[in-house]
Amino acid sequence: MSFLSPLFLFGLLAAAIPVAIHLIRRENPPKIMFGSLRFLKQTTKKLILFQQIQQWLLLLLRAALICLLVFAFARPLFYQGSIAQLMDAEPQSTVLLIDSSLSMQVGDRFAQARQQALQTLDGLSAGDEAAVISFAEGTLAARELTTDIDSLRTFINNLADPGYERVRFFPALRLANDMLTQSRHEQRNIVMISDFQASGMSGADDEGNDAGFMLAPGVSFSGFSVGEERSSNLSLTDVRSPQQLMASTANPVEENSGSAGQSAASGTPSVATSNEQQVLARVRSTGSVLQQRGEISLLINGQPRERQPFELGDRSEVVLDLPLILDDSGRYTGELVLAGDSFDLDNRWYFTVDVMPTMRILVVNGDPATDWYDDEAHWFVLALEGMENSPFSVSQVTLATFTPTDLEQHDAVVLLNAGSLSGAQQQALQGFVADGGSLLLAPGNRVEPSAFNQQLAELTPARLTSSQILPANDYVLIADVDRRHPALRPLDVDWSARFQGYWRSDPVGDSAVLMRYDSGDPLLVERSVGEGRTMLVTSSLDLGWSNFPLQGLYLPFVHETLTYMIQPPLQQRAWQVGDMIDLTPAFDDGRTELSVTEPDGTQLRVSADNPSYRARMPGFLLTESGFNFAINIEPEAAELARVDVTVLYDRILNPDTTPAVAEGVRTAQLIAELEQPQRVWWWILLTVLLLFLLEGWVANRTYR
Repeated sequence: MSFLSPLFLFGLLAAAIPVAIHLIRRENPPKIMFGSLRFLKQTTKKLILFQQIQQWLLLLLRAALICLLVFAFARPLFYQGSIAQLMDAEPQSTVLLIDSSLSMQVGDRFAQARQQALQTLDGLSAGDEAAVISFAEGTLAARELTTDIDSLRTFINNLADPGYERVRFFPALRLANDMLTQSRHEQRNIVMISDFQASGMSGADDEGNDAGFMLAPGVSFSGFSVGEERSSNLSLTDVRSPQQLMASTANPVEENSGSAGQSAASGTPSVATSNEQQVLARVRSTGSVLQQRGEISLLINGQPRERQPFELGDRSEVVLDLPLILDDSGRYTGELVLAGDSFDLDNRWYFTVDVMPTMRILVVNGDPATDWYDDEAHWFVLALEGMENSPFSVSQVTLATFTPTDLEQHDAVVLLNAGSLSGAQQQALQGFVADGGSLLLAPGNRVEPSAFNQQLAELTPARLTSSQILPANDYVLIADVDRRHPALRPLDVDWSARFQGYWRSDPVGDSAVLMRYDSGDPLLVERSVGEGRTMLVTSSLDLGWSNFPLQGLYLPFVHETLTYMIQPPLQQRAWQVGDMIDLTPAFDDGRTELSVTEPDGTQLRVSADNPSYRARMPGFLLTESGFNFAINIEPEAAELARVDVTVLYDRILNPDTTPAVAEGVRTAQLIAELEQPQRVWWWILLTVLLLFLLEGWVANRTYR
């Protein structure tokens, strides 16, 4: 037998009250002096014993009344086991979700989360099973459902500190929900312990994977929010910085360029030079309390270059412009540093800049003229040099004066309407391209197709068949452009150049046609030769066969084409925490293994068979081959705005799930179910009533 209100049993001490009353009221017979005893009646011993029995019976009745009343209020229950084991009749399965994202590094949030998780485990009963999941954007660590609660406590105590990832609630909730579908018990609960960043809710809408997600019917949810309600923080949410620049050269524009030259040079190249750049930084106050002022610093190769204080006033964000001046070619690392708030982890932004050396171009003029307007190379050279801080350095020779030594110290050679080549010139060009040089061919009216095809058979992307000269007022347009090609991707516009003359051609081998006329004939063809590449423009690049040099796209076309041919393809060098970084470019020298240094100094070995690395912290990832990769946290990871737990609760709880009942309420329900058919206290009170009547009858008949 058990008692539902055992504290009332202390009332049994009141059973001593009747005993005390009887002892107090017991009177000693008085001594009376009589002269003679002959008048007194003799009292028998039997009568005296009967009176004593009545007194004892009355005492027992009164003590029993008190004891039975105490038992009635203590609510006795006939149940095999203790009341503490009542909840074991319905064991439960619980999954603990512990947030380990970047924002949990603020203050002691993660310590609070760990303590709350341990307290939740302490509240479980024997027979319950539980699981633990540490999560951020995805699952970081997990322990399956188990009844070994002590092992889960050890697992929680050994959890790694929060990392630098953003938080997403729904992947972790989906995993917990899947775990509980395999649980053994009917009572299934998910307990999430987090600071409940508002950005964690966005996972349901990123790609639609979690749109409409709800917990399975019968799975309850509860959340414990850790951390302070008010927070202030400054974050770098977006930084625009150049990744690759060209070292600048200052070349004067020819004096006799004329108005047509001005028009040709009016286009804006996408290849930026190193002395005209800015770094744009967007700073936002991401806490619940507006941070009104701060300071930003720009560091290049670890050295301070610029410092600017700023004020947000009543705005939530501000865009700052910091000048970036890099004079010498080379690889640079840049860093933006915020100051003015108490949370430092999101106050740094890293970037890299490669300042490429000036591209050296050798132009072989096959049809020079004294009149600059008719000169074959005038318009082309003007496009390269006719702008301030050009990234190109141009040397110009005629076909007659072109020698193999001219190829030294040049990155690319351009043959403009060049006729027949000598054997030495031909061999020199083949060796130049095979060793990694670039060759741009633009044949015109001085080229004889058979000689061109024979002498440049190892280099040309296409064989010339015949020249096509259209009559007056007739022309062809550019109709097909491979806009995915790196050289043409920046030129995603409509082409209006008109061509009255061009060479029909047949591409050779694995050459690729990048542009076509509306007649279907190739205009621009590319071919790889050895370590270098060649390109063929099937029309002249002066005004002899087209008006192309007078078009605004002429200058960017020349710049983009030569830049693509000379410089290696631009590799992604800026990444975010959690990204898989492709290290393939670092293995270009043929090595099979690469040493990588993480931002905290940890060294790893990466194999060429699996040239990837998962970014796990902000900073610079360094490779022994000289490649630097900038890694930054996702801006959303540092947004400290919070969402109320009830918002997430309403979002995921299945409407078919009965609302969760508190443990105390559920215990009371089970007790009521067990107590209802017994009603022992009711029978005790009935017995008390009968004994009370009996006590009154005995008391009235007892001698006092």
